[in-house]
Amino acid sequence: MRCPFCKSASSRVVDSREADEGQAIRRRRSCTECGRRFTTVETAVLAVLKRSGVTEPFSREKVVRGVRSACQGRQVDDDALNKLAQQVEDTVRASGAAEVPSHEIGLAILGPLRDLDEVAYLRFASVYRSFSSADDFEKEIEDLREHREKQKTPQG
Repeated sequence: MRCPFCKSASSRVVDSREADEGQAIRRRRSCTECGRRFTTVETAVLAVLKRSGVTEPFSREKVVRGVRSACQGRQVDDDALNKLAQQVEDTVRASGAAEVPSHEIGLAILGPLRDLDEVAYLRFASVYRSFSSADDFEKEIEDLREHREKQKTPQG
């Protein structure tokens, strides 16, 4: 880590703490050249393995863009989309894997999107699951109805 003041590559860690609910490490460092202190925040990079075999960093913005197109014309605001993207990231990070297949990102989107907007969910699922007939839509709509009924039934 280079010192932001003198650009020296030599520093030592003075203190380390968890940050962002354990998703990052905050380190207080001291430059061995100029003696000034600075803070770094380290996070693990979450990589997405695409079908083509290429890996790229996980992007919440990309999740929002994909879901936004499914929500086109629906009453879904940007805050709800950002919250959904955060839920998706939390879900895939909770798996503990450093590299997640893009297919699992899609699966992680489906649950929160179903609860956010059923029409947007059907649009997204139809593309994601490659619906090929009206029967596919009918089955998914039936599954939605069953899910809605389970949500209404009190647990316990």
